[in-house]
Amino acid sequence: METQELIKALAADNQRSGMPMTLVWTGAAVIAIALAACVFFVLLGPRPDITSAMQTLRFPFKIVVAIALAASSLSALRALSRPETEPRDLLPPLIVAPALIAIAVLTELIAMPASTWSARLVGTNSLVCLSFIPLIGIGPLALLLLALRYGASSHPAVSGAAAGLAAGGIAAAFYASHCTDDSPLFVATWYTMAVAILAIAGALAARRVIHW
Repeated sequence: METQELIKALAADNQRSGMPMTLVWTGAAVIAIALAACVFFVLLGPRPDITSAMQTLRFPFKIVVAIALAASSLSALRALSRPETEPRDLLPPLIVAPALIAIAVLTELIAMPASTWSARLVGTNSLVCLSFIPLIGIGPLALLLLALRYGASSHPAVSGAAAGLAAGGIAAAFYASHCTDDSPLFVATWYTMAVAILAIAGALAARRVIHW
């Protein structure tokens, strides 16, 4: 049997048996978000000035970027659970969140004096960010990797990385409501590094977790 025929056969078999994939991914996403919310509210909670922060542009923007990353990554992850999916076909929606933050960074560099760039990039919560986004996201990552086992991904490492991005986006959206560093320079640096930790962990774990 040729490779393409094998892939089609696996995809057809996956659709015929087991739990419906729509139910699997809807349930995984809902539970992942609920788990992240529980960890977030137990360990951190929203910042005290969240009401006034919502009146600014930078604070809600970083939450929107995190949600965009989570949504696009979850969509890509669901597609990657099918063996016929090619990762390169999923790149356009995944570029949305990086493009938004790149535009915000460029705007900040233009609008703010160069003497303030370093302080805005370093912020006051860099280590907290690097610690708590992975901590909030590790549970959702595990759930999403388990959901992948109901599919038949032909790209385990890429699928695992997508699971890490999705978990990181969910975690970052919650953490952003606690963090008082709202500069796009800070978000582009530290949030990206924290999410990358989950993406790398997902890619490495997927090789062991996903079997078909």
